[in-house]
Amino acid sequence: MSALEWFAHKPLGDGIFWIQERFYESGNRANIWLVRGSQRDVVIDAGLGLRSLPDYLRAAGLLAPAEGAGPRPLLAVATHVHFDHSGGLQHFEEVAVHSAEAAALLRGDNYEAVTWLWEREVARPPRPGWRARQFRVPPVRPTRLLQEGDVISLGDRQLTVMHMPGHSRGSICLHDKDRKILFSGDVVYDGSMIDWLPYSRVSDYVSSCQRLMELVDRGLVEKVLPGHFNIFGAERLYRLASNYIAQAGVCHKVSTCAMRSLASIALRITNSRATS
Repeated sequence: MSALEWFAHKPLGDGIFWIQERFYESGNRANIWLVRGSQRDVVIDAGLGLRSLPDYLRAAGLLAPAEGAGPRPLLAVATHVHFDHSGGLQHFEEVAVHSAEAAALLRGDNYEAVTWLWEREVARPPRPGWRARQFRVPPVRPTRLLQEGDVISLGDRQLTVMHMPGHSRGSICLHDKDRKILFSGDVVYDGSMIDWLPYSRVSDYVSSCQRLMELVDRGLVEKVLPGHFNIFGAERLYRLASNYIAQAGVCHKVSTCAMRSLASIALRITNSRATS
């Protein structure tokens, strides 16, 4: 299967494209965002990597050339290193990730990447003989380490890094302040927030949700482009964040701790089988 078959995209206007992996039929299917600038293009998250995303972008004509030159530089930014967002980073020359998860990406740590892919989730195999149990996020050397407050310049637009741990220790959002757009990764999407993975932390998630609510209170976000599911607005963002804080009490923390222990055991078993 070619990259052109594997992916599909939808233009949202203002240089933003929504890309998805057509044959990965799972709630874990991540949204991929292409943001074009006057001097640089940025891909936010990269999917599983079963086909080359840069090949798709070129074949679909989404990488517009710079004036009088070749294509603009292309940077892949991982909102975090979980497998559904980071598997495709291997196909990019320039890769950025938060420093807290850089070592995991460099060593191909599929425990921290929570790699868990089922055969039934892939409706059409990307190539003959492919098997889900063989899937691994390969080691990738980041070319840029991100920190809170860093600015990724695309020329005519700037994306500010917001370190928002909780779902994972290196989770980030990217904030386009001028356009009041938040690329939220898995920090928040229109569904249940997952806080029971090996490097999740409820107290961090509460702090991150407080920051999200503050963005809304200050009128700094009007549209959220999340890591999964559909786009939503400021009112929904505020409600999702406030609802999480409201339910993050002692009982929730106890149940989350138990779930994290089970998930950790399952991931270690799964990944030991994959490497044996």
